[in-house]
Amino acid sequence: MSSLKSLVIGTAGHIDHGKTALVRALTGQDLDRLPEEKARGITIELGFAPLELSNGMHLAVVDVPGHEKFVRTMVAGASGLDLLMLVVAADEGVMPQTREHLTICELLGIQRGLVILTKSDLVDDEEMLKLAAEEVRDLLAGGPLAELEIIPASAKTGAGIEAIRSALEDLIRTAPDRADDGRPSRLFVDRSFTKHGFGTVVTGTWSGRPRRVGDSVVLEPGGRKAKIRGLERHGESSEVAVSGARIAVNLQGEARDEIHRGDLLTEPGALLETQTFDARVRWMANKTSLSDQTSVELLCGTAE
Repeated sequence: MSSLKSLVIGTAGHIDHGKTALVRALTGQDLDRLPEEKARGITIELGFAPLELSNGMHLAVVDVPGHEKFVRTMVAGASGLDLLMLVVAADEGVMPQTREHLTICELLGIQRGLVILTKSDLVDDEEMLKLAAEEVRDLLAGGPLAELEIIPASAKTGAGIEAIRSALEDLIRTAPDRADDGRPSRLFVDRSFTKHGFGTVVTGTWSGRPRRVGDSVVLEPGGRKAKIRGLERHGESSEVAVSGARIAVNLQGEARDEIHRGDLLTEPGALLETQTFDARVRWMANKTSLSDQTSVELLCGTAE
């Protein structure tokens, strides 16, 4: 049934284009929880919320920062997404991090989603909205996301919010489940914390073979042993973690301060560590050529 699909949607877009306000309008949750985020009015850390839709359908929402200094955090949130919600402020249009975030999502293989023209209440007439939509369409042209639906909306007035919900339901109905790919179970940790009475909890998007409560796991690097004490999905307890699920894993055997964002939770003996590998590099800079001495930064899952 479509209501049981395990799908994760993430925001992307330039700073102050209304990503977090849009998520709040859709989910009722304010994901800017840090004092610095409140004081500066910008998102710094990843935010997570369940989005309940009609007929029991739901999505896990990942909200990412738009500031250029936090692009590594954005990559951490975008890894493991099924759907993209590209956010562009109607009164400003396409900006540098709009382009950067879109490129990252294309490189990660995301092919489905929506474009939301936020802050539509700040645009005086329909003609300005059409121009903003055309600019976005030009940006997407020729890429895997060229056919995304564009929806004007305002988190302030509520305009367009129901249209977004309806479009998301259509995306869920037509989406294939992320099947177990037969490879070892793996979860790149994007958040780690201690919950009173439970101990260490890590969150991320599950891939590969399922694991159950009571199963042994390891945290890489280092082969740190642990057991799954409990699993939670969409705020409800679960007995099994399946591929594609946004999930919280309660662990026994490792202290919180030993687990960091980017660590990999996987099966015992499943993976070998390496320091050398072959890679195919896609060079996107159009003003500079790739030289023999270029240093390339690798962002793997959620880690630098």
